[in-house]
Amino acid sequence: MSIVEPKNIDVLVVVPARALLLDIAGPIEVLRKANFEQDAVRFKVRYVGPLANVTTSIGLTISGIEPLPTRVPSGAIIVLAGDTTTLLDTSAAVHAEAQGQGDMGIIEWLRSHFTDTHKLVSICSGALLAARAGLLDGHACTTHFSSVDELRELVPTARVFDNRLYVEDGNRYSSAGITAGIDLMLHLVGQIAGPACAVAVARYLVVYLRRSGTDPQWSPWLDGRNHIHPAIHRIQDKLAADPAQHWTLQALADIAATSPRHLSRLFNEHTGMSISEYLNGLRIALAREILSNSRLDMEGVADRTGFASARQLRRAWGRIHAAPPSSARLP
Repeated sequence: MSIVEPKNIDVLVVVPARALLLDIAGPIEVLRKANFEQDAVRFKVRYVGPLANVTTSIGLTISGIEPLPTRVPSGAIIVLAGDTTTLLDTSAAVHAEAQGQGDMGIIEWLRSHFTDTHKLVSICSGALLAARAGLLDGHACTTHFSSVDELRELVPTARVFDNRLYVEDGNRYSSAGITAGIDLMLHLVGQIAGPACAVAVARYLVVYLRRSGTDPQWSPWLDGRNHIHPAIHRIQDKLAADPAQHWTLQALADIAATSPRHLSRLFNEHTGMSISEYLNGLRIALAREILSNSRLDMEGVADRTGFASARQLRRAWGRIHAAPPSSARLP
């Protein structure tokens, strides 16, 4: 039997002066763990930037940063980390002129090297660099709430969302502040390596399940997770990894190593809802993401999310949302 080699995906993490360390460490930890959870893809991470050494937000110095490459492979992911104006160790502050030159180096590099064959992922205020490079013109995007007004001024043609964890528009991905970069990278891993991998990584990070980028106030990916029952977590992991599958109570009971009746009682006791209510919540969340990022008709969305028909999808949707499914479409 031949061994199938994993697909290598280049990830270029662009490190600015005064880098906000969690903007780098959080999302890249997602990729590191994803490499161990599956064999189909390998994320090959490199740290690049205009400066070889950078003092981060918490005073820790990152060294050995590679120069901005003269060639970016097709299919590469370019991650733009955010920065901060104030460092923990003020004695190590970067000179304003040096930072400005570094920012311009990144902006000019983006203008010259980013193409539609790449994915652009901005974390927090990294979106401002993308905006200044002209890469967000006419696109939907977001950033940290403290930078939203500046982003709107930089790109008046962009659709800037100020109440989203992350926004996906074609091959451009942007996230809100700091920890939302983890949510965005989990979303990206789910697209590339599969939802089962994303769920496994999220649980390792004690996020348990990724939050939806389109619905920050309520997330079924996290709902019902405030318990420590291992069997119920296993069931929730399985359902979240593939909500569209036709799940039977008996199949889930086998996974939990208990009877169907006992599983139903345990699930209600620990999550505060029935298994069908929980599963429908996941399916509706998945439908919302598909509606906001595609032009599939309702029958196609229903098929991809495990509903027997568009009518059944609309009925389940109405139990959760007052507005119809069409409201989830991005303009």
